[in-house]
Amino acid sequence: MLTQIKFGTSGWRAVTAEEFTFVNVRRAVTGIARYVAGLKAQGAKVIIGRDPRFLGETFCAMAAEILLEHGIRPLVVTEPAPTPAFAYAVVQTKSDGVINFTASHNPPEYNGIKFSTPDGCPALPEVTRRIEAEIGAADRSGAAPGASAKAEAGKESLDVKPGYLNRLREIVDLDVIRKANLRVCFDPMWGAARGYSDDLLRDVGVRGATVHDYRDVLFGGHAPEPDDYLLEDLRAQMKSSGAHIGIATDGDADRFGIVDADGTFLQPNYVIALLFDYLVESRGWKNGVAKSVATTNLINAIANSRDIELHETPVGFKYIGELIMQDKIAIGGEESAGLSIRHHVPEKDGVLAGLLCCEMAARRGKPLVDQLRELCNQFGSYYPRRENFRLTPEVKAKFTEKLKPDPRDLGGRRVNQIVRTDGLKLLFDDGSWVCYRLSGTEPVVRVYSEARSAADSEKLSEIAKQWIFE
Repeated sequence: MLTQIKFGTSGWRAVTAEEFTFVNVRRAVTGIARYVAGLKAQGAKVIIGRDPRFLGETFCAMAAEILLEHGIRPLVVTEPAPTPAFAYAVVQTKSDGVINFTASHNPPEYNGIKFSTPDGCPALPEVTRRIEAEIGAADRSGAAPGASAKAEAGKESLDVKPGYLNRLREIVDLDVIRKANLRVCFDPMWGAARGYSDDLLRDVGVRGATVHDYRDVLFGGHAPEPDDYLLEDLRAQMKSSGAHIGIATDGDADRFGIVDADGTFLQPNYVIALLFDYLVESRGWKNGVAKSVATTNLINAIANSRDIELHETPVGFKYIGELIMQDKIAIGGEESAGLSIRHHVPEKDGVLAGLLCCEMAARRGKPLVDQLRELCNQFGSYYPRRENFRLTPEVKAKFTEKLKPDPRDLGGRRVNQIVRTDGLKLLFDDGSWVCYRLSGTEPVVRVYSEARSAADSEKLSEIAKQWIFE
């Protein structure tokens, strides 16, 4: 029996050789090809790319053959490239989509497929539902194509790097970074951004160093995720090179990690808030700001003070991407380390995030930790956190029912407001909040919370956990 292929908030991901097999990859790409061919009967072209994971080149070749069998011209990016570079290229080349073989920040045993639409935005649910329907239709008809002996002749190559780097030169003030003599250390985590951030900075004369600048399909034996506990090598290189800032990206470079000069890791929540404040100050952009329902309310406080419209979206950057395309926001971000800005791609861009942090540190002439302290002195302190809890089938069924009615209190705290933009978010009188989101792919509930003090953050976390299992 064939496995059902489901596209989540960031595409389809699975373990290589278990669910992510040649058969299932062929089925998934066939579904995408049928979807694209249904929209454009003639002259369609689709970009095919990858991160550096195992068998990426083979999957790209397979995808090109399937597209050709459906009359679609494949533009194959031969080297690993960042997801935002594909998002920029699909618009510039007027292509009809991007098939990107990546599992982003997932562990090395995973691979996946992200599909982006012609506007560079991650495919919205209505698109992925149609792709899933096409996969099912092809399964039932037995119409999945095989490799064509003529396929090689129809393939074209595409280099997405020059155009994307030129775009970054236009929107980041690299001259400010150079004149400040900022020393930057970069960690691509063996991923798709190798030769991007570091090459761009080096070309304009910015001094720096790079770690993990070679291909390793095992990503050092762990997930290529730029999180605090995985950035020790970056910290060591920063110390030895005297760097003022460390910037990191995940496997496909759509997420960021930022380390200050003293080794402090800045939570993505805080980075988004800082860059929001900085873009209003440096660019004068006040057209709006977007954040996911699970992202810090420090952004709300800044928006209220600046009289800037706030958009709170479901989790999934595609919703923020739509607002960027409509020019409704100066910046949009998610607590999971994704952001983009006005006049740029409607996709998470970890390369851009790191470079903007360099610009912000250079222009303001002070460490990011000091900038964050000043921001909190102005708008108050916020202590966000995220925790995952695995559930047995019985507990999950019971908790799913518990989420349906509107609770009046949580652990003795009176609920002031209920938000169901995505999951169940409970806001309390003191400005703290809890948000519960059930995973659609595994027996896990994600719990996001935010308190106004470190001590209360611990208390709120315990209350939120107790409510799940009581």
